[in-house]
Amino acid sequence: MMEENLRRALLLSRGDWTVFVTRPLSAGLLAAAALLLVIVLLPAVKHKREEAFVED
Repeated sequence: MMEENLRRALLLSRGDWTVFVTRPLSAGLLAAAALLLVIVLLPAVKHKREEAFVED
C-alpha cells in the first residue's frame, strides 16, 4: 500500500522527489523518521565497531 501511494505521488509530481519536503509537515515527518532510524541503528553499529577493535 505504501509503495502504491509512493508511486502515485511520484506520478502526480512527474518524478520530482522534492514534493516530499516542500511541505513543512512532510519534511518534519521525514526528518523524524530519519532521526529514529539513526537512533535505532547507532547502538548496533557502535557494538560492531567495538567488536572489530578488540585485541585477542
